[in-house]
Amino acid sequence: MSATDEDATPPTVYWASAPSGAPGPADLLAACLLKNVERSSRLLPFRYHRAEVDVQVRRQDTPPRFTALTYELRLVTDEPQRRIDLLHQNLRRFGTVYNTLAAVCDVDGTVVPIALPAE
Repeated sequence: MSATDEDATPPTVYWASAPSGAPGPADLLAACLLKNVERSSRLLPFRYHRAEVDVQVRRQDTPPRFTALTYELRLVTDEPQRRIDLLHQNLRRFGTVYNTLAAVCDVDGTVVPIALPAE
């Protein structure tokens, strides 16, 4: 059966116990990115009003491992694009969780600036 069959039924997965609710790699990467945005806002300084991040994880079954994490970080800011690019470079360079995950799988993402609402 190919992966493109529309009538394919996904396999049933049985767990020895219920999921723990403990944070996984996507949660850790999101927390790392948000914490480092907050930290960078003081160090650079970098002005932002709100930050949100979505992280997607791809994994393979055999052998079980993560193959890629992708993220979209949305910032409400009035900073110019070059400062947003500098922030993104610093997030990738100095993020402990980011670098730990990047050592074992592909980590890639974008920073999407959102203009401040007109007052």
